Amino acid sequence: MYYSGIADEAAKDIESQVRAHKELGWSFIELRNIGGTNLTDLSDAEFEKVTEILDANALRVSCFASQLANWARPIDTDFEKDLAELRRAIPRMQRLGTSFIRCMSYPNQKPPLEDREWKRRVVERIKTLARMAEDGGITLVHENCDGWGGQSAGHTMELLAEVGSDHLKLVYDTGNPIPHHQDGWEYYQGVRDAIVYVHIKDYVTEEPPGGGPPAERACFPGEGIGYVREIISDLFARGYDGGFSIEPHLTSVVHLQQEASDPQVAFKTYIEYGRRLEALVREIRPA
Repeated sequence: MYYSGIADEAAKDIESQVRAHKELGWSFIELRNIGGTNLTDLSDAEFEKVTEILDANALRVSCFASQLANWARPIDTDFEKDLAELRRAIPRMQRLGTSFIRCMSYPNQKPPLEDREWKRRVVERIKTLARMAEDGGITLVHENCDGWGGQSAGHTMELLAEVGSDHLKLVYDTGNPIPHHQDGWEYYQGVRDAIVYVHIKDYVTEEPPGGGPPAERACFPGEGIGYVREIISDLFARGYDGGFSIEPHLTSVVHLQQEASDPQVAFKTYIEYGRRLEALVREIRPA
């Protein structure tokens, strides 16, 4: 078992992202945006600088948090965007010894396709990406988030079955079911056999002061309704020995362009989040 984290929630620059993980004493880091640019979109010179900093600090990259099939790429997006991104990513993953690259499964377009056609197009694209992943010796990890496969545990497992590749597995995000109005424990139980990596988020729901429907607010792990404690306990009971990667969403939400108002607070919050996860794991598995 190891700890990691989506490091752009600690800081924008790679030096500070690395410093956060060194302060936590972790050997792994999950990379998404560096200086506001996704790792897969960096120039070769910029990427080489990143690898030099990682090597100098003996940090391994647990996962590329890519943009493949994500919330910003509905099913009518030009597929060449994903093909080109994965072509760039594979040699970079090989250079860093990274096995996992995160993907989603294409939100529906507007006006929306009917479900059968949406699914058909998603499966066709993910099959192609999975073949590329196999050829490159890496694995796509589908996140339970936006896209056809993120609608329910049944959709997720159906996607895996339809694609039929050993190079498509799952990253389970403990927080994502809440804003998607899903039951997190039910979702987890339906997909747990395919999970190879875990994102840690948690939320509480609160009534807005002025009335209206309940709203989600990110919180520290184990303090919300994401079943974080229960999921970690069950994973350990089932022999899980993979990564737990934090994505706090407390001071910034990168995919919503919500940047931290105070970089120092963001950095300290990230450290605190990591330490609280470690404490929670020690309570669950003292040894």
